[in-house]
Amino acid sequence: MTSAGQDAKLFARGKVAELRLELNSGGKKDKNHSAKKIALKKIVANMTMSNNDMVALFPDVINCMQIPSLEIKKMCFLFLTNYARVKPDVALKALPIITSDMEDSNPLIRALALRTVSYLHVRDFVEATVSPLRHLLKDSDPYVRKTAAICVAKLYEHDRSKVENSDLIDRLNAMLKDENPTVVSSALAALMDIWERSESIKLTMDYASASKIVQILPDCSEWGQTYILEAMMNYVPQDTSEAVLLADRISQRLSHSNSAVVLTCVRVIIYLLNYIVDEKTVNSLCAKLSPPLVTLLNSKPPEIQYLALRNALLILQRRPEVLRNDIRVFFCKYNDPIYVKVTKLELIFMLATEKNIHEVLTELREYATEIDVHFVRKSVRAIGKLAIKIEPAAKQCINTLLDLVATKVSYIVQEATVVIRNIFRKYPNRYESIISTLCENLDSLDEPEAKAAMIWVIGQYADRIDNSDVLLDDFLFTFADEPHEVQLALLTAAVKLFVQRPTKGQELVPKVLKWATEETDNPDLRDRGYMYWRLLSSDPMTAKQIIMGEKPAITAESEKLDPATLEEMCLNIGTLATVYLKPVNQVFRSARPRRLQESPALQKHRLPTQQALIGAKSSMPAQKVQSNGDTNGQGDISAAVDAADLYFSSVGSQQVANLQLSDGDFASSPVSGAPGGNLYVVNQNQPNQVYQPAVGAGNGDLLLF
Repeated sequence: MTSAGQDAKLFARGKVAELRLELNSGGKKDKNHSAKKIALKKIVANMTMSNNDMVALFPDVINCMQIPSLEIKKMCFLFLTNYARVKPDVALKALPIITSDMEDSNPLIRALALRTVSYLHVRDFVEATVSPLRHLLKDSDPYVRKTAAICVAKLYEHDRSKVENSDLIDRLNAMLKDENPTVVSSALAALMDIWERSESIKLTMDYASASKIVQILPDCSEWGQTYILEAMMNYVPQDTSEAVLLADRISQRLSHSNSAVVLTCVRVIIYLLNYIVDEKTVNSLCAKLSPPLVTLLNSKPPEIQYLALRNALLILQRRPEVLRNDIRVFFCKYNDPIYVKVTKLELIFMLATEKNIHEVLTELREYATEIDVHFVRKSVRAIGKLAIKIEPAAKQCINTLLDLVATKVSYIVQEATVVIRNIFRKYPNRYESIISTLCENLDSLDEPEAKAAMIWVIGQYADRIDNSDVLLDDFLFTFADEPHEVQLALLTAAVKLFVQRPTKGQELVPKVLKWATEETDNPDLRDRGYMYWRLLSSDPMTAKQIIMGEKPAITAESEKLDPATLEEMCLNIGTLATVYLKPVNQVFRSARPRRLQESPALQKHRLPTQQALIGAKSSMPAQKVQSNGDTNGQGDISAAVDAADLYFSSVGSQQVANLQLSDGDFASSPVSGAPGGNLYVVNQNQPNQVYQPAVGAGNGDLLLF
């Protein structure tokens, strides 16, 4: 029978009395303590299965700790770690045994005893640890010293004041000069952990120390290398040459097989690039970052690929030159999980340019015929955003969308309708010929967002759609049952129809305004209804200028992170925070946010925050000139009115003034100044909010409008 088969028998729910007998059996004949080992294995197996009855065996297990066998001690210490906080008074009986084991001649037993006592969050054990820990930090065996270094960090977690009032941190700092690389990396890991938890301890590193620990990188284990590279984030270059030398030496770790080492190395290099002046050197180092990231995408499991992809989103925003020529690497494979496909889609969108747009559109069109509905929707949305992002390719993107609409697949048609609405906003009066195609597919629209988009198109181009009033009337048939998003769109579209074609809209507007102000409990809809009511009642020409005025600019830049967030996130590449694309203290409340430290070598003018500030300052003069123009005269507001809008002027304002907005069946508009009348507070600061592009940086989903 195999060893695995024998171990499986141990995972049977045992009785305390039987196990106690087995622990105390054997006697002098059993020199190898085989019976005790089997009994302890059964106890550990039951403990693993959450059989809390095992705690009754605590005294018997403590008696076994005195047996000079490493295998038995491991199982006994594991039992002690699991149940010490349940019965601390019984656990104290093991303290003398552990203390004596920390002075054992076998370094493995010394390290095991020290590691065990560091796990026990019991005051007596914590207090008894400090004295032997001082000696073990200078132990002759490097494995014991490494364990002791980690034990200082564990002890700091249990009792900060005891560690800070002792010399343990100074001793830990002195271990950075140890001749063993593993000890040095463990000491750095402990110091980093203490620094993360402390408000009073500051971790600094000069060039000599940084150079020394980088030198021992090849001799460390993969996790030791990760600790050292993590610690390098606390080094602040004072000169560009220092940053260049260290970045060049660290870049050799980019070829490591461990993904944690690679991503941490990428983080350190991107951090050091902030302190390098020469553009050629920066570009050279950026070129070195591309191959390891590509390797992570091709030879690692999906979970590692996803982490690499999320970090690539950050790197592309901060250093676009890193992956500029590698778009084919991000094309989806048939067996990629959906979370990998969606992230690749976001990267394809970011890397798309006028040169590769044909290749990208061909790929996206294939994705739009996939089985996964969520992925298909994202693909269609990406095509629409590419039309907004790359103006010369807008026609190609629209033709691709029309080909997809021709498939008559419901969810494809609805996504295409939403993105075409945004294309119309980006390029007014250019692609209206496709409105007829959209109108042919009205029956396919059953989702609120798609309905709202189509209603917006009908209202905005009511003067060009011959039967716009009939189309809107069909939507209004279910007005009371529609979601608020669709109701808001219908209200605005009805008013737009009226100001463009009063004869067609004069029957619809009173009906819609009455529903919006009297028969709804939604404050947004009611406020907007009153606003339109007052505009149309007081000054129809001004109403048209406002309602059909120039729309806010729509761009494809909504996927970019806030400059300050981007700057911080680049200092946390490879951590869980980059998966969420949120600042680290929002993901981990106790985590300390990282900031670039001041230095003569820091290239402030290249930082995202500084570039955003410069961009904001440069746009201020233009805004000032525009506002001055509006002050001196009312400006040419009519220029913003659609050129094809001829109905309103032909009918004249007299017909609008005669429109029956206030009759017996419709409440009269409450206006300011009416003595004793009600004064409604109308929220006029959110017109057409439903059509604004949603900023995708907050939730990590970059392909949202």
